[in-house]
Amino acid sequence: MFDGLTGKLGDVFERLKRRGALSESDVQAVMREVRVALLEADVALPVVKEFITKAGEKAVGQEVLRSVTPGQMVVKIVHDQLVEMLGAEPEPVDLNAPAPVPILMVGLQGSGKTTTTGKLARRLTQRDKKKVLMASLDVHRPAAQEQLRILGEQTGVATLPIVAGEQPVSIAKRAMTVGRLQGYDVVMLDTAGRLHVDEALMAEVASVHDLVQPHEVLLVVDAMTGQDAVNVAKAFKERVGVTGIVMTRVDGDARGGAALSMRAVTGCPIKLLGVGEKMDALEDFHPQRIAGRILGMGDVVSLVEKAAETIEKDEAERLAKKMAKGDFDLDDMAAQLRQLRKLGGLGGVMGLLPGIGKMKKQLAGANIDEKQLAHQEAIISSMTKKERKDIKLLNASRRKRIAAGSGTTVQEVNRLLKQYQDMSRVMKQMGKSGMLKGMMGGLMGGGGGTPPQLPPGGLGGLGGGGLPGLPKLPGGKLPPGFGRR
Repeated sequence: MFDGLTGKLGDVFERLKRRGALSESDVQAVMREVRVALLEADVALPVVKEFITKAGEKAVGQEVLRSVTPGQMVVKIVHDQLVEMLGAEPEPVDLNAPAPVPILMVGLQGSGKTTTTGKLARRLTQRDKKKVLMASLDVHRPAAQEQLRILGEQTGVATLPIVAGEQPVSIAKRAMTVGRLQGYDVVMLDTAGRLHVDEALMAEVASVHDLVQPHEVLLVVDAMTGQDAVNVAKAFKERVGVTGIVMTRVDGDARGGAALSMRAVTGCPIKLLGVGEKMDALEDFHPQRIAGRILGMGDVVSLVEKAAETIEKDEAERLAKKMAKGDFDLDDMAAQLRQLRKLGGLGGVMGLLPGIGKMKKQLAGANIDEKQLAHQEAIISSMTKKERKDIKLLNASRRKRIAAGSGTTVQEVNRLLKQYQDMSRVMKQMGKSGMLKGMMGGLMGGGGGTPPQLPPGGLGGLGGGGLPGLPKLPGGKLPPGFGRR
């Protein structure tokens, strides 16, 4: 998301930072370029006009023109204006109401509403320890109710039993009754959608709204629909009082203009982002962090939070101790590969690292294959236990056997072993310096919750080590043949 805008703004500000001092005409020229970049990112014209007016007024002030680093000051002003446009402070889903808290999910057909209902219910159950009941009110789309029932089974969340022929208002009433009688904390109501906004859809949603008086009305919109998503949001807000927006498929929208326009046009906060197909691919919307990503500053805080959610503390501490002693085998490397995949693969990690926007072309030219992580795991799995403990056993015939067993080539096996040796050496050095302990402590909340200090050059600065398969950041070279198939 925002890849196109990040690239264009990055080019603009890179030129700006090289200037020793800026005149008023310089700032106005920069703002014109920012304006074009926002329009090309599909941000609504009224939003762009307001953004440029406010940012321009601040940028041409004496504060900037007399600044020691005027270029960086302009970047900060644009950053602050982006944060203001996106909503300043994050607004999570509000459950501060008498149980069961009714949450109404609304939106057009095909926006990902039912899947988002399942994702949010899973999150409330696992992260917030709430007892959640899901109910499908969609009696129009074939198998819509069955889809939610299957999602409930997959996520371990209860769903309201389906009664053939029951109408939406009756289903909602029964769901709230069951919620009260059986002690549920939250009742999620997944309403029907249409291919477009029409009176029949709005009347049905409004009647359900009037009955249950939901504490939250979450509008699910597809980021890929661009400015039409903004129009949909306005229509739903007028009829059912939307309290928050969930944007889906943001991982597939390189422009991101809808997200930038949504808050400013509707006044409704964006609360959640759907960032993939998996049931855990749901993120809180943080304006500060999103603005940082847009301007290529990365989002290390989100990366650390993501790691803290997926890393098991005992396993991390055990691995850190082994690494510090230089006792790092291929089983440990396989564990790191699995961890990297949990974090969203190379793309998921690198998208949150500062300065990564400048590497887009370099990475594209390297033909990096996300499947490489799975291939590397397969190679390690094809080894015997003794081979994983001691790579000296791996002679030519054994390497041939491993390549055949993993569906790879001997060259790939050799490359993995070279990568492992580099990684083992670097980990030993980090263990001696105490850097590993600091990194693990930061990830697990030790040391007062201070974010972990990355090794020199970032995660990729470990070359073939650190996080397996991660390319070097600017200033380093990609490992030979990395990610190529």
